[in-house]
Amino acid sequence: MTEMSALYGRALYALAQETHKEEIFLTQLRGTLFILRQVPDYMRLIANRAVPKAERLSLLDEAFGGRVEPDFLSFLKLLCEHGLFLSVEKCVDAFVEAYHADHGIVRATAISSVPLDEGRLTRLHQALEKKAGKQVELSVKVDPSVRAGMRVEMEGIRYDNTLSSRMERLRHALTEGTLS
Repeated sequence: MTEMSALYGRALYALAQETHKEEIFLTQLRGTLFILRQVPDYMRLIANRAVPKAERLSLLDEAFGGRVEPDFLSFLKLLCEHGLFLSVEKCVDAFVEAYHADHGIVRATAISSVPLDEGRLTRLHQALEKKAGKQVELSVKVDPSVRAGMRVEMEGIRYDNTLSSRMERLRHALTEGTLS
């Protein structure tokens, strides 16, 4: 994350706190980012300095005016004006990071070879919250290269219970003669 985008993201979070709209801004940030990812040409158009600034700002008004908080729209325009619109994702990351720090939330990512059913996902989420002693925002990724089992990353720690890691531990135990 660039320092400038982190600064903008934290500044938006400070504004959200002052106006007691942290959850609203968080929802709008995520929704806007989702939309922008679907239409990358729009992002490039808003960031293109060859297009007159007034036109780019007008496009933001047309797309988001009346649909998002006015302060949030002003934030998007500010990014456009300062040539940072392509950094919106990094700004979102900084905002979310500040939000999570204030609300005692940690991020965790689970990587599995197959999609997890609802029951297994719920049990995993509960186990991670118990282990962390905090609320956990869990994202799940499916990666066919993970052969059986699951790998979880949380708070900088990797918990690896994939077939590959279990085989590696067994191989190590056999070569070290520590198997009983």
